[in-house]
Amino acid sequence: MKTRLFYLLFTVLSSVFFMSNAQEISSGYIFTEKTNIKVSAVENQQNTGTCWSFATTSFIESELIRMGKPEYNLSEMYFVRYAYIQKGYDYVRYHGKMNFGEGGQAHDVLNVVREFGFSDQSYFKGNSYDPGNYNHGELSAMLKAVLDVVVSKPNGKVTEVWDKAYVSIIDTYLGDVPEKVGTNGKSHSAIGFAKETGFNPDDYVELTSYTHHPFYEQIILEIPDNWSNDLYYNVPLNDLMTIMNNSLNMGYTFVWDGDVSHPGFSHKNGVAIVSKDEYQFENPAPEKDITQECRQIEFDNLTTTDDHLMHIVGLVTDQNGTVYYKTKNSWGTERNKFGGYLNMSESFVRLNTVAVLVHKNTIPKEIKEKLKIK
Repeated sequence: MKTRLFYLLFTVLSSVFFMSNAQEISSGYIFTEKTNIKVSAVENQQNTGTCWSFATTSFIESELIRMGKPEYNLSEMYFVRYAYIQKGYDYVRYHGKMNFGEGGQAHDVLNVVREFGFSDQSYFKGNSYDPGNYNHGELSAMLKAVLDVVVSKPNGKVTEVWDKAYVSIIDTYLGDVPEKVGTNGKSHSAIGFAKETGFNPDDYVELTSYTHHPFYEQIILEIPDNWSNDLYYNVPLNDLMTIMNNSLNMGYTFVWDGDVSHPGFSHKNGVAIVSKDEYQFENPAPEKDITQECRQIEFDNLTTTDDHLMHIVGLVTDQNGTVYYKTKNSWGTERNKFGGYLNMSESFVRLNTVAVLVHKNTIPKEIKEKLKIK
């Protein structure tokens, strides 16, 4: 009798334990990885508005890995330095009537690579006064103040030496650019380093999707951080999604530019969603169907802005089969329990993507032909 009672009690307790654990396992988001692309470590942009450089630098590092090159740790601030310099020239050319700040776009990095190559982090850390900590509040404010004095022409005209003073401020904060960078026991110029890796910035294009411009044409996208007025290919939303998915399925990552001020974005919880009902991040819930018209309305009324760039590195699905984009952020590894990554749902990406930077090879042939991309 005691033995039978023991087994009965054991069975009941085991069932309770199993049910408790089953609920624990089944609650929350359960993601299944669909693509697995090797990428470099998560970095931290800290107190700077330089996500554009961190995302695109991460992308270049990933591309080099894909190309069979060593895993590099490239300097994000190397690109930032040259972008600050060019922004200053443009600001003066436009008599101060243009956006000036820390922000930028993926093409800003590629434009620097074309002309100045890139540097390993060990050769250009980008912080001369507080190693390991990035904060451009004082720097950007000082640069803007200097430029505003220049365009006000206190001497009656702009002098020929203003740019020397301007660049000296940048180099005082970020440090001197190395004449040579070393890789694999060799000494190169930064441009030589970039060329040796085989990375070609002309292999990449930016795409967007808005109806106030004609589709399948290059356009100047009207966002403040497109300060260089670079061109984007405008395609229908479904084509844009096809290109993104095709990239990841082919083993290519891409740079994502979009809006993270949306209430469904939660880096802390590691997800970004567009819920049909009240937002909660505890379990998957039904999401809105996002159309071309939806995203256009959000862009036109300035709800959608280009406030952040990140690096999309894979595809996952939740327990309901919903597709998400595995995203590498640049806010360090300590701000969520997912090592600095998050998963953005397909609905979120359809609504909040402003632009992407992809390798031309990942664009399906029929779309590439419409865009006249060779």
